[in-house]
Amino acid sequence: MSEKHLSSQFDSELTGICSKLMEMGGLIETQIQNAIQALAQFSIPLADEVIQTEDRVDMMEVAIDHALTSIIARRQPAARDLRLLLAISKITTNLERAGDEADKIARRVKSIVEGAFARKMPIGDLRLASNMAAALIHRALDAFARLDLDTAVSILKEDDLIDREFKGFTRKLITYMMEDPRTIGDSLNLLFLAKAIERIGDHAKNIAEFIIYIVKGTDVRHSSLTHIESVIH
Repeated sequence: MSEKHLSSQFDSELTGICSKLMEMGGLIETQIQNAIQALAQFSIPLADEVIQTEDRVDMMEVAIDHALTSIIARRQPAARDLRLLLAISKITTNLERAGDEADKIARRVKSIVEGAFARKMPIGDLRLASNMAAALIHRALDAFARLDLDTAVSILKEDDLIDREFKGFTRKLITYMMEDPRTIGDSLNLLFLAKAIERIGDHAKNIAEFIIYIVKGTDVRHSSLTHIESVIH
């Protein structure tokens, strides 16, 4: 078999596994959006739909991991191809965990619907942060598809906005609990939701870091934005 033919087959396998990753990412985007809608509408059916999707997400993660192991064992890739496969493994894990957070949101929404004070709490503030987190996941997947470094860096910067929203929301909940101790149970549920939303943003940030690793070959995890920008430029 010619070297060109082998290369063509390898490229086809890489394309296939990237397509599987994007398919999984699209499913998780839907999961997150449905979880947000379930919260906004206090909808148990939507929450149940998110929860039921989790098994499918887990199966896709296992299938991608199996494909990655097979490709690495058979092809023994090097340089950028190896970085791509390793990064896909990490990105898959982060997507699955973002899906886990959507599942947690959905399960907590079912508890909140039964609360006495939930509808009087500042749910609107959570919607803003959750929409930001969902948008970051979408942009991270788009940046991966195009290996877009500029978008990857902008995601790293915007994750800080979600962190600030979380801190502001936490302060607001503390005020509610101090003014009316009866809201403590519902406030804690909302705090749990806010933390899950923050983590979705963190997973988008992690994906952005792995995009930089694929393109530049530098691991920028736990690095400052100044250092990351110097790596890129």
